[in-house]
Amino acid sequence: MPNELIINVTLGETRVARLENGVVTELTIERKREEGIVGNIYKGRVVRVMPGMQAAFVDIGLERTSFLHASDVVKDLAKFEDEGAKRNSDEDEEAPPAKPRRGRSERYIENVLKDGKEILVQVEKEPLGTKGARVTSHISLPGRYLVYMPTVDHVGVSRRIGDPVERQRLKEMMHRLRKGSGGFIVRTVSSGVTEREFADDVDYLTRTWAEVEKRAAPAKTPSLVHAELDVISRVVRDLFTPDIDRVVVDSPESYERICDFISEFMPQGRKAVELYEGHEPIFDAFGIEIEITRALGHKVWLKSGGYIIIEQTEALTAIDVNTGRFVGRRNVDDTILKTNLEAVREIVYQLRLRGIGGIIIIDFIDMERMADRSKVYNALKEALKGDRARTTISKISDLGLVEMTRKRTREDLRRQLTNTCPYCEGKGHLKSPNTICYEIFREICREAPSIKGRQIMVCCNPAVAGMLYDEERAYLEQLEERFGKRIEIKSISDYHAEQFDVMEKEK
Repeated sequence: MPNELIINVTLGETRVARLENGVVTELTIERKREEGIVGNIYKGRVVRVMPGMQAAFVDIGLERTSFLHASDVVKDLAKFEDEGAKRNSDEDEEAPPAKPRRGRSERYIENVLKDGKEILVQVEKEPLGTKGARVTSHISLPGRYLVYMPTVDHVGVSRRIGDPVERQRLKEMMHRLRKGSGGFIVRTVSSGVTEREFADDVDYLTRTWAEVEKRAAPAKTPSLVHAELDVISRVVRDLFTPDIDRVVVDSPESYERICDFISEFMPQGRKAVELYEGHEPIFDAFGIEIEITRALGHKVWLKSGGYIIIEQTEALTAIDVNTGRFVGRRNVDDTILKTNLEAVREIVYQLRLRGIGGIIIIDFIDMERMADRSKVYNALKEALKGDRARTTISKISDLGLVEMTRKRTREDLRRQLTNTCPYCEGKGHLKSPNTICYEIFREICREAPSIKGRQIMVCCNPAVAGMLYDEERAYLEQLEERFGKRIEIKSISDYHAEQFDVMEKEK
């Protein structure tokens, strides 16, 4: 089956799905009211330098100040207070740029930045949860074939271009085209491109940087001086790689924009773009809506009958593998191995689809045989090769755990599409009616001595009230006898399952 990009454009929202062999592997959602800021360049002001953290907080005009680590500050602040070379979110696949060397005095952020200093920064990570955006002064500008780093003297080639002859050709071509200061990284899609195509990209990127410099100099602080491309142009630039056979879009206006973009940068791909004209919504027609719904659940079933549980917190994600209904046909070790291997494929798929990043702990079913552990580890390592996000994984521990990290730049799918439940406040669990009954008993013991009247009123949820009248009635009678007061239960349907009040009954 072909690899495809499916683009759905509606009022205020754009959704892009990448299909590999008919399976949704990546999903990008952007709303006009919540447009992403990764890649944007701002002229900001240092609000506070934190020597103890070797970091600074920078005001770039957002709700929360952004975070700038010492490793993301370049040495020379002469022209715009700061310039540099950023690791772009799409650049995880590329060779890392060399950062400017620092003298002994420039190793500490307090010797480079001061409160109130104006600085040019680029957003590296969106604000996540309660944290502000992560920014860097190592600016980078991505093009179709190259990533331009204005203040770094470095030429690199994507690690994913494996042919040593092609790598050497690209590097030599880049050295010929590079003029003046600044460095470049050759992207994966550059394999086989001509020198003319490279030259056009170099010209476009250097002109873009010149415009950024021109706008930044007189700009007020804080202010946006360069915005990243909109989601459709960005996706076509970054995801329309040679392995994509078709791009299908359901908006005539977006179709024309994509055609114009492709005609300018990659005219050979023009025939791959199609306008969807079916009556059924495009995401329904390609089976994508059901995958989005599935990606919001915490339990994912495997074909064998096993399942995985995905629990996300702000700091890390825990993934638990279980055999479920799968009992196997031979021995228990083979059953466990088959379940773990099947889980590996599903876990990597869910990480990409949901956009999960940060620290990830995978709890595989315990395997006694070392050979089985090696098979599962190697399968996980191989499956992650297709992931564009940078990942690191550890060996399977004696407890059957794998610790891994995956680069996170934007909110994951769950945070994008859902809100915390106002009823349980995100806990996912409520106290049982039985537990609330005993909390009420304890509250009566605390409040009864201070109640002067002869009657106590307990207001609570109907489920709790029913239990107090029925199963727990004997304990209420004991409390009535102990305190010499009559206890009346009032059922209030508007009360939260855990809410109750103990008070003196009004006459």
